[in-house]
Amino acid sequence: MQKSKIGLDFEKVEHARSVARRIADQVQDFVGNYTTVAVERTICRLLGIDGIDENEVPLPNIVVDELKSKGLLGQGVAYFLGNAVLETGKTPQQIADAIVAGKLDITQLPMHPVADTAKAIQPYVDENVTRIRNNRLRRENYIKTIGEGSKPYLYIIVATGNIYEDVVQAQAGARQGADIIAVIRTTGQSLLDYVPYGATTEGFGGTFATQENFRIMRKALDEVGEEVGRYIRLCNYCSGLCMPEIAAMGALEGLDVMLNDALYGILFRDINMQRTLIDQYFSRIINGFAGVIINTGEDNYLTTADAYEEAHTVLASDFINEQLALLAGLPEEQQGLGHAFEMDPMLENGFLYELAQAQMIREIFPKAPLKYMPPTKFMTGNIFRGHIQDALFNIIGQWTHQGLQLLGMPTEAIHTPFMSDRYLSIENAKYIFNNMKSIGDEVEFKEGGIIRTRAKEVLDNATALLENMEREGLFTALEKGIFANVKRPKNGGKGLDGVTLKADKYFNPFVEIMKGKK
Repeated sequence: MQKSKIGLDFEKVEHARSVARRIADQVQDFVGNYTTVAVERTICRLLGIDGIDENEVPLPNIVVDELKSKGLLGQGVAYFLGNAVLETGKTPQQIADAIVAGKLDITQLPMHPVADTAKAIQPYVDENVTRIRNNRLRRENYIKTIGEGSKPYLYIIVATGNIYEDVVQAQAGARQGADIIAVIRTTGQSLLDYVPYGATTEGFGGTFATQENFRIMRKALDEVGEEVGRYIRLCNYCSGLCMPEIAAMGALEGLDVMLNDALYGILFRDINMQRTLIDQYFSRIINGFAGVIINTGEDNYLTTADAYEEAHTVLASDFINEQLALLAGLPEEQQGLGHAFEMDPMLENGFLYELAQAQMIREIFPKAPLKYMPPTKFMTGNIFRGHIQDALFNIIGQWTHQGLQLLGMPTEAIHTPFMSDRYLSIENAKYIFNNMKSIGDEVEFKEGGIIRTRAKEVLDNATALLENMEREGLFTALEKGIFANVKRPKNGGKGLDGVTLKADKYFNPFVEIMKGKK
């Protein structure tokens, strides 16, 4: 039986987990009956359809919009493409090209039984499933042969807007000691209902997530990884209206970490909750199969709500995200559940409350490579105080054995960090991680003290919140603003018109294979 350093009652933990499981099951009962335009575009991409037309509209969008405009999306793109392969002898890519050219209407062909259409596209299914599986084996081989950094992984960002400039900064960061490079996505891309195409050199606050940009950065990180003798992980974002599509593109290009959380999109981007929870399920199936670590967005709750008062909402959301991920076949070892160091620095004993929270989450999710986020809300532009705040954050990261330590920058409140800022941040973390390497194994927590009392309080409050959510259901809870004090309507937000009830001939050939059932 696991023993708690902070006196957690693991029977209470398992009770909270079982409540979260029932909430996730309620969500899944809904999700299983629907598909979306993003899910269907993802199936197109996984069948080998790529490219854009003369107006730079992606071919997967054109194929799916063709079905949607005729009210046939519920039958699923796999059925119509498989049928077209049978009738024409063309590949899915050639079929898409013919649709764009106005030479083929796949809805007007003679229709075959579902079993025959599924069999017709199986070779194209197998081709990209094999490619993704090989990417996973390639990563595992790299780690086995050249090694990797020790945990917590040092996680830094690049965000120039130009993929080629990002490469320069990413390689410099890897040489300085970073283990994970996150390419921040350009502002607003999560609200685009298509994925841009090709290499991009102009973005605002980040760089467009495209398959070609993924390929360029993966190649650059493999080169520098071989140079420094350490596998460097690549992180991007598959949240937003194209969540499963970007998950598929990342899997095809060998990404390692993906920000992948529907709740974030609902709360902070006003994406319709039905749409994004359906999209999330397929995206997590893909990430699970590809061996990708997902990052969830609970840290963002504390940028709007108070970190002391609302700490229990982070834990409750982590419980729900864990269960939703397990339903998608994504194991605990790939769940970078989120939390953050966001207490007001002027709060007396704030460090102890942060430590309680981090140790509690570490013990409740022992197999998860937790994603620990740095202070941002109370960064003022005073780079000296900011560097100290980041040092306190790094102490807790090492002390509580976090998985992914997203390093804070002393210039957090001023601008996108320069390479020199990253150097200082990596130096700060490496110094503390080395100097305090075994502190978590050495120090015990006082019975009845601040830390143990705080952890118990947060767990009890999170459990009460989950029990309330089970009674109401996740959709109603989101409407009432339970997370981050942000209220979202079930039938409002962006992307609802892309949701469709599945019809009788619907099938998705990738779900069973990627969940390991076939």
